[in-house]
Amino acid sequence: MIYDYIIVGAGFAGSVLAERLASVLDKKVLIIEQRPHIGGNCYDYYDEHGVLVHKYGPHLFHTDNKYVIDYLSQFTQWQEYEHRVLASIDGQLVPVPFNLISLQKLFPTSIASNLEQKLIKQYGFGVKVPILELRRTKDQDLNKLADFVYDKMFINYTTKQWGCTPEEISPEVTARIPVYISYDDRYFQDKYQMIPKQGYTKLFQNILDHKNIHIMLNTDFKDIVSLDHDKKLLAIFGKHYKGKLIYTGMIDELFDFKFGELPYRSLQFKMENLSVKHFQNATTINYPNNYDFTRITEFKNILNQDINSTTIVREYPQDFDRKNPDNNIPYYPVFKKENNNTLKVYNEYCESFQNIIAVGRLAEYKYYDMDDIIARSLDVFVNIVDKSGE
Repeated sequence: MIYDYIIVGAGFAGSVLAERLASVLDKKVLIIEQRPHIGGNCYDYYDEHGVLVHKYGPHLFHTDNKYVIDYLSQFTQWQEYEHRVLASIDGQLVPVPFNLISLQKLFPTSIASNLEQKLIKQYGFGVKVPILELRRTKDQDLNKLADFVYDKMFINYTTKQWGCTPEEISPEVTARIPVYISYDDRYFQDKYQMIPKQGYTKLFQNILDHKNIHIMLNTDFKDIVSLDHDKKLLAIFGKHYKGKLIYTGMIDELFDFKFGELPYRSLQFKMENLSVKHFQNATTINYPNNYDFTRITEFKNILNQDINSTTIVREYPQDFDRKNPDNNIPYYPVFKKENNNTLKVYNEYCESFQNIIAVGRLAEYKYYDMDDIIARSLDVFVNIVDKSGE
């Protein structure tokens, strides 16, 4: 079969683009996936105890983008789910992000009331204030509050998660964990919060169920695709390839790290099934200051499964090392200023190949949530249509 498009990676970016190209443009698509399954990091499965677990950590779908919801709803039914996270602080469990409920739990009533009034007066109600911004306030009381939140809930968690201090990484990361001046204790405030009713893997199966899509699992794309760096051409199975390559993996790996390696963070997940009905008070509990893991998630709470035992996962952040099988899965790009120049060189080099499209968290070296990458992929498809005139 002659493929019009070769897609590296069967996560959301690759799968959405494959579906659109196959079903709308009637293109023949080959997906190359190095893992033994589709779904990327969203892959889930039922363990031997009947719990639907997320192999690569919890993925909670949330968005304000109805365009994304309408697209995905072609392939799944939904179950509503609003995620709530607690953090273990000084022996108490308080909501995350830090909000007015957290304030009341951790401070005496009179102090909490005073701080609440000052927060609302300075920033407004229902506002999310990045912790580093709050630390710059000139109000002495709020400045002390900011230091408290920073020390108790933020710096140690961030350092464990990213391997560096909050000041060393991009504001797009630090802004994700704000102080929320509200009594809303949900982790997300998006309009749409839900989970695929039959799980993410079933959603991906439905997306990719098309006669024009061929999937090769357990396959290194470099066993199939090769690049001629001098002529800026592609080959598939050793023969010149005139179609398009959509690449969703690490951008530096695509070009054999010729301009150096970009840093990533990896994770280890340790699953455990326990013979109890429930293990903890929320689906996820963060441990910013104790232990070497960052959080524990209890999976059966996500879909409210009625099972007598429960399966939990502890997350252990670690540096990425592509040569070490224990930590060679890249989960997050590390957003530091010194990486920008290397990324720029890779982006420019990628653009010199007329038939390569890089899309996704690793390929673009950007932090995308699930809804963001789906929207991004749909936009890329529109660009493909516009350029092809189809």
